[in-house]
Amino acid sequence: MATPEQPPHILVVDDDEGLLILMAETLRGEGYEVATATSARTARTWLDGHAVDLMILDLKLQDGDGPALVASLQRNRTAVPFVVVTGQGDEKIAVEVMKQGALDYVMKDTGLLDLLPAVAKRALSAVAQGKALRDAQAEHRRLEREIVAVSERERHSIGADLHDNLGQQLTALELMCTLAKEDAAPHPELAARLNLMGRMLREAVAQTRFLARGLVPVGREPDALQIGLAELAERTNALGRMRCRFECPAPVNVADPFLAGHLYRITQEALNNAVKHARAKLATIRLLQIGGNLKLEIEDDGAGLPKSRDSGRGGIGLGVMQHRANAIGALLAINSRRGEGVCVRCTLAMPK
Repeated sequence: MATPEQPPHILVVDDDEGLLILMAETLRGEGYEVATATSARTARTWLDGHAVDLMILDLKLQDGDGPALVASLQRNRTAVPFVVVTGQGDEKIAVEVMKQGALDYVMKDTGLLDLLPAVAKRALSAVAQGKALRDAQAEHRRLEREIVAVSERERHSIGADLHDNLGQQLTALELMCTLAKEDAAPHPELAARLNLMGRMLREAVAQTRFLARGLVPVGREPDALQIGLAELAERTNALGRMRCRFECPAPVNVADPFLAGHLYRITQEALNNAVKHARAKLATIRLLQIGGNLKLEIEDDGAGLPKSRDSGRGGIGLGVMQHRANAIGALLAINSRRGEGVCVRCTLAMPK
């Protein structure tokens, strides 16, 4: 492929050898590196060993038409950017090839050689812009993942501090209160106060552990997501506002804690929406692996989403779920019918 120090490489495919030479020389005169092929078979063979920035393709070749060659290349390799050359009466075919991904077309008439350099330049510019956009999108995804990863590391750090430091100190204070109650037995009023302090400390320990668990939802073991979702269902049931059940017919292992954490948070947000907004009575979490895909579903029997949110637009919670799905490359679908509940489906191709 072309670099800032190298001219773009163009492959010209046409079975009219005289016209093929003229087109190649015209493009070389513009500073391009040009290779030629007189048949679809020759073009395939050349492309097996070379990279190309643009292919200029005659629609009608003796051993197979241009569209068939394009379809073959798209099936068996990375798509090759191409421009088609078409004769009079082939405009309908040209339109069809444009639908296959042709960047442009040029008529095979007396103005062909004059128009060809401008068509090639325009097509190569489109290719460069497309590559720059893909690179920018990839960098955006990388930075987004990095930012989220930093945030998750901070959550883990704070959660560990709560659990290991504050939690242990509160537990030690509770133990001290228990020991002090024995000494305060002759003083009922003091003993009652110490008993109250002990109860308050136990509640503080429980709240600290709950906060720590929320900040560090899943561990780093492959089965941590499955275990974490089961515990989330149990905690939801314990709150008493909505019943929640967890279904996982077969073990599902997610080795990447980054993926597991986001899937857990998506589930957490979906359950939060079911309780707060949909007033659901029952929610079901389903986790399963089908082939190379992981599927996560959170379905409730609540009131459904308002019409403005049915498509997934609007609402901070829905936006957060979509953001998390994007961060891990998952497909998120939110289906809702008024009065019939909401189903959040997240599908992720598992890393190999």
